[in-house]
Amino acid sequence: MMGYPNFVKIVDVGPRDGLQNEPGFVPTETKVSLIHKLADCGLSMIEAGAFVSPKWVPQMADGADVFAAIIKKPGVVYSALTPNMKGFDLAMVAGVQEVAVFAAASESFSKKNTNCTISESIERFLPLCDAAQKAGISVRGYVSCVLGCPYEGDISPAVVADLSSRLMDAGCYEVSLGDTIGCGTPAKAQALVNEVGAAISMDKVAVHFHDTYGQALANIHAVLQQGVSVVDSSVAGLGGCPYAKGASGNVATEDVLYMLNGLGLDTGVDMTGLLTASAYITGELGRPPSSRVALALNGSVEAVL
Repeated sequence: MMGYPNFVKIVDVGPRDGLQNEPGFVPTETKVSLIHKLADCGLSMIEAGAFVSPKWVPQMADGADVFAAIIKKPGVVYSALTPNMKGFDLAMVAGVQEVAVFAAASESFSKKNTNCTISESIERFLPLCDAAQKAGISVRGYVSCVLGCPYEGDISPAVVADLSSRLMDAGCYEVSLGDTIGCGTPAKAQALVNEVGAAISMDKVAVHFHDTYGQALANIHAVLQQGVSVVDSSVAGLGGCPYAKGASGNVATEDVLYMLNGLGLDTGVDMTGLLTASAYITGELGRPPSSRVALALNGSVEAVL
């Protein structure tokens, strides 16, 4: 056990990973307003959109318009998911600062979701990573199904560690480990992070834990003690779990921040501003937040942690 990090970077993925799971299209101006509010509360990295096929992900069809409308705040990284060269080229035209690529730790999941093997998925984005390096653009890697797969069940930490190493070799500066179905538990999360950290260095490891089984905060707390200092989360808990109908997906940024504040860890994020962003987007969507902290504070943005 290494003890807690001095600073934890929160990466809010709500504008992309959260809103892409909405049943209807969220207006561009709403997305942009949300991004601005997230930047205003002190978040230093926001996953602002994606450059993907509008046929398969219509909710992200306005990626270029979103990035054109963002008033970029100094010190804030606005990233985009770009699964292939076409998406990367569009992102470059839009002036995106950082891109992300993804692979699955499960062969079955990879074949069903991207119609290719794990190795083939990596081969697909090698040209993208090379182009990004030449353009001076940072690339973040995502690995999905790190603690379990809806088709294969348990996933070996060794498989995740090997895939993470391959992502780093391809040019990623960091790998975010995604518990896609939210089935992980603290002991399993620690074992995974230890193996991956030994393979690529713990300071290159981020976590992206879903809350389907109510374990996300416990898992985050467990891996913080292993040296992880980058946590993905989604404002208001935006985003569901596609493999468990009605279940929550992304852990809420408000809940993560409340826990980190309680541990005395620095994040640079202001809870009052974050609650303002949370209230805004849930109001626009016409439903309450999935965040327990936001619900407990009853929408108040006065005198909170």
